[in-house]
Amino acid sequence: MTTAALEAAARAALDDSLAAQRRCLPALAPAVAALAAAMVAVLRGGGKVVWLGNGGSAAQAQHGAAELVGRFERERAALAALSLTVDTSILTAVGNDYGYAEVFARQVRALVRRGDLVVALSTSGRSPNVLQGLAAAREVGAITAGLTGATPGPMAPLCDHLVAVDAARVPHVQEAHMVVVHLLCGLVEGAMAGALEES
Repeated sequence: MTTAALEAAARAALDDSLAAQRRCLPALAPAVAALAAAMVAVLRGGGKVVWLGNGGSAAQAQHGAAELVGRFERERAALAALSLTVDTSILTAVGNDYGYAEVFARQVRALVRRGDLVVALSTSGRSPNVLQGLAAAREVGAITAGLTGATPGPMAPLCDHLVAVDAARVPHVQEAHMVVVHLLCGLVEGAMAGALEES
């Protein structure tokens, strides 16, 4: 394949991705705003935001936690957040001893408390370990949120807040999730830093 052909393919892929985001992202604003408000309320109340997901969603879970603990765009106090995807010893031990479907639920039961907020990412809405993590979060009295695709399936009834991206291709769902994660971090950071007016 020539460089020109690769460039044409790249342009077509970018156009396709941007078109998908233009179709789905504006409709998500109310759900994103509601989730951001819930996150702010949890953090102001002394709780924490806990993220989880598999594969690319695991990377996005880590990214969301990092932006809150560190900073997104402004200097402010560190915010209480963590990702359940980062400890390979826990993931492999729990996966080996209890099965991979338990890797998040076991951590939720150990680390999440009533009033915390658990954000679960699953493009399909059907990942067994994500679903069990959400169910465990419900059991301990946490607020639950899901970022998923157009057909949330069994994830929906487990979530107090649901951000469902209406895109047909998994990469487009993941790309929209990254935008949503950045939106959440920016809105939360602005509110916690006092930069957004209360209404």
